[in-house]
Amino acid sequence: MRALARRQYGHITRAQLLELGFGRGAIAARLANGSFVAVFAGVYAVAPRRDDPIARAAAAVLACGPTAVLSHYSAATLWGMTERWTVPIEVTATVERRRPGITAHRCTTFTRVDVRRHLGIRVTSPARTLLEIAPRTPDTDLTRMVNDARRDGYVHLATLTDLLARCPNHPGATKLKAIVEQPHGPTRSDFEDRFLAFARAYGLPAPLVNTHINGREVDALFEAEKLIVELDGWEFHNDRTAFVDDRERDSAMLKRGYATMRVTWERLRDTPGREAARLHEILSERR
Repeated sequence: MRALARRQYGHITRAQLLELGFGRGAIAARLANGSFVAVFAGVYAVAPRRDDPIARAAAAVLACGPTAVLSHYSAATLWGMTERWTVPIEVTATVERRRPGITAHRCTTFTRVDVRRHLGIRVTSPARTLLEIAPRTPDTDLTRMVNDARRDGYVHLATLTDLLARCPNHPGATKLKAIVEQPHGPTRSDFEDRFLAFARAYGLPAPLVNTHINGREVDALFEAEKLIVELDGWEFHNDRTAFVDDRERDSAMLKRGYATMRVTWERLRDTPGREAARLHEILSERR
């Protein structure tokens, strides 16, 4: 019994206890003397009780039956997409479940590829998790989550495309599709996300991001016009070495026919119209 409980973060279900030969009286006696501690309805901790968020998440999945998976923002936290555990814990199952302290969802369209096991817990896949949280997530935050998941290797565009084809009417499909259909690789920062949104909003061509030219990585590239845009944030260029290296790179690129334009966060935020007009003019001249 303890081995079974250890595999499930110290928890065991009432059904498992009955299968092991425990009668109702034996279960009640152990609850009374503290050997078992009720965590959720029908789920007990084998003392000593673990009360960390991951252990509670595992217990919540157990409480909602054999088809249950951790989902929505609880799944996002387990995958590392968000930092804080929200309460109550969210779980999805194929049948309706009502458990105090758990937000239970019902879904009958999950396939095998939508369910994973991570840190020993049944959970929605990273792609499915992004789809489930999309309706409740601001566009900028969702974009960052998708790009981080792609860069970390948890999610691939082909997986997201397949998921959207299977679930075109899901409430989160439209928002997720808008991110998936953008013709660029995964970004690394909010600044890069904002620049791409800026380019779309002001009718600029879609740039490549984090691409390589002559062995050097550049933030953004308008390929046809050979114009590099470097997104200058103080945290990355706040010392003399970085300053000198940037200018050395600009000169090397110019020698090969690539001009460089540097855009700061403040200019993009405060005077986007002026920046857009300047970019349109430069791109037009270089065509």
